[in-house]
Amino acid sequence: PIVDQDKCTGCGACEKSCPKNIINLSSVTRRIIREYTIEDCTTPCQRSCPAGINISEYISQIAKGDFHKAVQVIKERNPFPTVIGRICPRPCEFECRRKYVDEPVAINFLKRFAADYERDNNERILPFKAPATGRKIAVVGGGVEGLSAAFFSARLGHEPTIFEASSQLGGLLRNAIASNRLPQDTLDWDIEGVFEMGVNVETGKALGKDVSIDSLLGEGFEAVFIASGGWDNRLARGAGSEVEELIPGTYLLIDFMGADKNSGKIKCGKDVVIAGGGELTLDVIKSCKQLGAEKINVLFNENIENTPVDESTIKNIESEGAVIVYGAGISRITGEGGDLSELEYTVSTGERKTIPANTLVIASGRFPELIFLKNESDESGESGESDEMLSGKTIKWVGVESCKSPVDDSGLLSKGGPLTDFSAAIKAISAGRKGAASLHQLLYGIELYNPDQVIRSQTIIQNVDQIFGVMDIPREIMPLNYINDSELEQGFTKKQAKKEAERCLECGLVCYKHSDDTLQYKIA
Repeated sequence: PIVDQDKCTGCGACEKSCPKNIINLSSVTRRIIREYTIEDCTTPCQRSCPAGINISEYISQIAKGDFHKAVQVIKERNPFPTVIGRICPRPCEFECRRKYVDEPVAINFLKRFAADYERDNNERILPFKAPATGRKIAVVGGGVEGLSAAFFSARLGHEPTIFEASSQLGGLLRNAIASNRLPQDTLDWDIEGVFEMGVNVETGKALGKDVSIDSLLGEGFEAVFIASGGWDNRLARGAGSEVEELIPGTYLLIDFMGADKNSGKIKCGKDVVIAGGGELTLDVIKSCKQLGAEKINVLFNENIENTPVDESTIKNIESEGAVIVYGAGISRITGEGGDLSELEYTVSTGERKTIPANTLVIASGRFPELIFLKNESDESGESGESDEMLSGKTIKWVGVESCKSPVDDSGLLSKGGPLTDFSAAIKAISAGRKGAASLHQLLYGIELYNPDQVIRSQTIIQNVDQIFGVMDIPREIMPLNYINDSELEQGFTKKQAKKEAERCLECGLVCYKHSDDTLQYKIA
């Protein structure tokens, strides 16, 4: 079907009336929020990309010479193409069907070429964004995930503001990658593109010190997304020895074990919940009791057969008076002002239970990706200038788990969430998009869920493992720089990029392009 962009109103009549179900309407919002399922005609490279970039499409545009369109396609799912084109571990290339003939297509080098084209021409190319909603969003953390969450929130029409504790944005990309692989000005270029999408930034603002969840909600932000990064990011900004309480009443186990219990930095309430912890759980329980805890619940995400502690440790935990719950994932916490009051967890049967909690200890190296909103039971305040803040009252809030990749279990510390930091920037970008999608759905009262049959790395899907009728074409070699203190790789020339792009087999789900133009195996 061919759509007349000037006349289409998006009414959906064609989609509903099509007898073959081949017409699918799209929109900015749909493209950002959607997850690919096994019913979609996706390519093997796209399925392996954590961000879900439409790889075959942007390569096709490069082959046609439409580099502007190629950049737009990339930025549909990746706001950092210039950066990722230099540092991505390239899982897509491991799945490229071209490997069955000669060598995989240089997918990432082609992404870099398109992004460098944009930068070299000093012509900012931005993807489409939805109409303004007027809703203000606060994103805590100016690393890749936080910047991505803000970028996609802006594309959804909201007004995001990033609050970053340090003086610069970029997180570990700023501090942990050699300049000959990722020059600082290259990182700055992509970050400036996030600003141009409509993102505001306040640096030198640390959550828990300069701002708090209830203060942000009181200042008119309708939601707060936590993307504070992992322990390594904290070390990079010189705060490794500090005890941080970004979320009221919530501590990382590594802080809890390393801090001086008498320093006053750790505050323990009467009702304590410990999420995970392994063999260190018993030590945490004893420390909590010394600090005045009266009731302690230990939640293990694993079932009793796969629990991370041995039988003797379990007996010692129970002898201290703590209650162990197996197969439990924390999905929601609630509180008021700077205090945590209770949390909700989901067990393996799907049943949800709520227990009191003044202190939460999490066995990970990072604070979870929670989304905070005003509690629905708190009906005294409205958006904008908060009545609670003006009258001196505290705000009741609720923290909801962001929708992650579909996994067998849910809740904090589940398989779908990182324990320290993301293993690759492209995965952090994916988490940022999913965080923005979750924010959007919560703001409009849409239940967070993953559709059935979402594609993930373990999904068994019809595929091909042999290629016939394709001629050998050598892969283009990336030119290198041999000058000291210069960037290691030069990037493809226009001629190289078009030649490499033409190696793409333009795969479908179970199809690919034959070398002979009269024989086409490509299907929708």
